[in-house]
Amino acid sequence: MAQYIITGSYTAAAMKGMIANPSDREKATGAMIASAGGKMESFFLTTGDTDFILRVSTDNMTGMLAALIATGASGAVTGLKTVQCFSSAEFLAAQKAAGAIAAKYAAPN
Repeated sequence: MAQYIITGSYTAAAMKGMIANPSDREKATGAMIASAGGKMESFFLTTGDTDFILRVSTDNMTGMLAALIATGASGAVTGLKTVQCFSSAEFLAAQKAAGAIAAKYAAPN
């Protein structure tokens, strides 16, 4: 399965809601990702530029895009960013493939 890192921040309205009615955001986020056909591998609350970092596995990126759209539309989060991530083994395979491709590529002169 492809893996993605998702980061974002909670809005002021969401934080007010968390104060008024504390809830397990990891559980809620995991359920949302599962409903989109993905699996949340890890969930961290952070300090700095973003409030959370997720690592998600999915073979259904269309479903994940739908979940990201729904989450953004809820008004609870802002600044959502998604990047695909690769294991060391996947990167090693890419390096080997790049060598084979580079040997066949003729750069413009």
